[in-house]
Amino acid sequence: MGRSHPRVLTVSPKELLVLELLRHQELYGLQLVAASRGRLKRGTVYVTLGRMEEKGYITSKLDAPPSGTGGLPRRIYAVTALGRRMFMAWTSGAKQLVPEWGR
Repeated sequence: MGRSHPRVLTVSPKELLVLELLRHQELYGLQLVAASRGRLKRGTVYVTLGRMEEKGYITSKLDAPPSGTGGLPRRIYAVTALGRRMFMAWTSGAKQLVPEWGR
């Protein structure tokens, strides 16, 4: 019989950036790109968001399009409790390893 291994949760630099940007507010994908000041690209943000949703770090929901615009609904993203814990664990760990980050 095979042994089951606990799932190891990882977080990439782009995922950490998304968690940081979503800490205080829900945002759309293109808002995340704009808020990242060039660190997230339009071509990769949705791949990153999808991966993060699979890991349970964020959640998303379809938001109604602005009235009178005739546009499509947009997906809005929010951080989950697990995502908050991952961000806090990483930032507190980084402060232990690199003390000047905590200043």
